[in-house]
Amino acid sequence: MVVDMNSGRLIGEVTGISGAHGTALVPGTGHGFATSGNDSSIVMFDLKTYKTLARIPAAEDADAIIYDPASKRIFSFNGDANSSTVVDPHTGTLVTNVPLGGKPEYGQSARNGKVYVNLTDSSQIAEIDTKSLTVTRRWSTAPCKNPVSMAIDTRHRRLFSGCRSGVMAISDYKNGTVVATVPIGRGVDGAGYDPRLRDAFASNVDGTLTVIHQDSPDSYRVTQSLQTGEGGRNMGLDPASSRIYIAAAKFGPAPTDSTAANPRRRPPMIPGSFTVIVVEPIGSH
Repeated sequence: MVVDMNSGRLIGEVTGISGAHGTALVPGTGHGFATSGNDSSIVMFDLKTYKTLARIPAAEDADAIIYDPASKRIFSFNGDANSSTVVDPHTGTLVTNVPLGGKPEYGQSARNGKVYVNLTDSSQIAEIDTKSLTVTRRWSTAPCKNPVSMAIDTRHRRLFSGCRSGVMAISDYKNGTVVATVPIGRGVDGAGYDPRLRDAFASNVDGTLTVIHQDSPDSYRVTQSLQTGEGGRNMGLDPASSRIYIAAAKFGPAPTDSTAANPRRRPPMIPGSFTVIVVEPIGSH
């Protein structure tokens, strides 16, 4: 779904995506890319017409996806395949698959020839060199376990990893060390960092947005736990306006076999209940 950020109006749709997870835009090419996790592919689409231009083979459980402006390449993070698929955004062709040695979730570009990604099964962060397309370093996020979401502060060289263990771990990615942890809500899946306000954010499945202020590169404190909406665990941050956009919906009862037979099954979304919640920074009006 393509939505006007100011009016909230639906202006288009990109179809043919089976198991949508992430989107990456490359304005200079006129192309956008979306992971289609159920068929292990990446869909390339036109940013003006929203029509599908190509379907690029990725790997099992293609999930988060980012654009790295330093290498001018797309990186998807494939959870079950333990890899990252690299794509040329101009031609829409596969470059290679990078083995990560663990189950990736979200990643970020440092814009300096390095891409960082959370490895949730081993509670680590892996560093990918975008020239050699290999993992060059990794470090532990302990005491944070199961890191999923990630945001970045390139000025101070800090990564913010939202962890399912209920904390956010802040790493110094130059030295490869965790410098601080702060408590966040339950079931995090999104993160952001606003360099103007020096605030980090964690969006959580319990319907909260944890707001964390950066007093210094190594010192952080929770300033607010904002109630958002049911299941509001995915977010986007607009750095120009400091607005946060959170996807939320109402859900029915959990499937009876969700715990034993198939623990990954989720409660069904109630049709017509999907909303985008807009969070304005304090003092913006």
